[in-house]
Amino acid sequence: MKRIAGALAAALTLAACGADGAPERPGDPAAPGLSVSGTVEIGISGGRG
Repeated sequence: MKRIAGALAAALTLAACGADGAPERPGDPAAPGLSVSGTVEIGISGGRG
């Protein structure tokens, strides 16, 4: 029984691949380059107070 359940699970997993159709190339590729944003804080917090 476990073999049948395993085979069924594998078959369903493989059947789900490509369920929404063939893969499509993205429309407008992003501009080349690197962009980084955000904040960084370094320090020691706590102590006696």
